[in-house]
Amino acid sequence: MAETVMRSLAARSGLGDRVTITSAGTGDWHVGEPADARTLVALENRGYDASRHRGRQFDPSWFDDLDLVVVFDHSQERTLKSWASTDQDRSKVQLLLSFDAEHSQANDVPDPYYSDAALFDQVLSMIEKSCAALFRQITPGIRQGAL
Repeated sequence: MAETVMRSLAARSGLGDRVTITSAGTGDWHVGEPADARTLVALENRGYDASRHRGRQFDPSWFDDLDLVVVFDHSQERTLKSWASTDQDRSKVQLLLSFDAEHSQANDVPDPYYSDAALFDQVLSMIEKSCAALFRQITPGIRQGAL
């Protein structure tokens, strides 16, 4: 969801060609698979298309090429920070909700996988707000070529 939302924000701002946005999980459970059907429906209902998305697992060697690694929860944060080999790489790992003042105290994006469509919609709303806040924060750096 967050990859699709961030790509949309970048494209609508005219910065889509200046930023690379990708997603990956910490586990290998869904590598090569499309997004969950409920995720696709929630995104489609809001005008997004994630039909080409395929799951993949984060590779610690990517840290060198990344400016920011956004995670959904503390478990992902701990895992990725443990995979980082330097303090600089560990500092790249940030919780998505920390970028949105309204949700920053919640810390973790709920995992809707074992729930119903309503939670997928609620999670998408959280992701949209937090991604918009994050994108507002990084846009000046993108425009200046710093990111």
